[in-house]
Amino acid sequence: MEEYGWIKEGFLLVPAALVALAGILLFLYLHRRRRKFYSSEVDNMEGHDFEYFCADLMKRRGFLDVEVTRGSGDYGADILAEKDGVTYAVQCKCYHGPIGVKAVQEAHAGRDYYDRMVGAVLTNQYFTAPAVEAAAKLKILLWDRGYLEQMMEE
Repeated sequence: MEEYGWIKEGFLLVPAALVALAGILLFLYLHRRRRKFYSSEVDNMEGHDFEYFCADLMKRRGFLDVEVTRGSGDYGADILAEKDGVTYAVQCKCYHGPIGVKAVQEAHAGRDYYDRMVGAVLTNQYFTAPAVEAAAKLKILLWDRGYLEQMMEE
């Protein structure tokens, strides 16, 4: 093994590994801060602003014919869209607490009213156990905070 002053061949890998590890940790830290910033920004949105925000996210994820329905009297669907030949009716909920059964019922009604194939609830929060149970029975997709954050990252 050749020596270069106090550094021996092979020991150069240790500092390189530390630099790579520091880079990864910095990336994770900045990624986490960005996620928190976006999450807090989303949490402070008004209902209709949140609907338009979600519609834009859906467009970026490849949904077509994305349409935000009128504010009141929307029959339980805030967004209508299509992807890969499947039509969707999406109920959006920007709340400060868990999402209950009522949102699931609204998505179910919206799916049927607009004659869509799939009903979904998209939220900045998480769902109560009864909401999850109702969604399973009524065949409604639940897109929670984790899913929303995934959409925001892509």
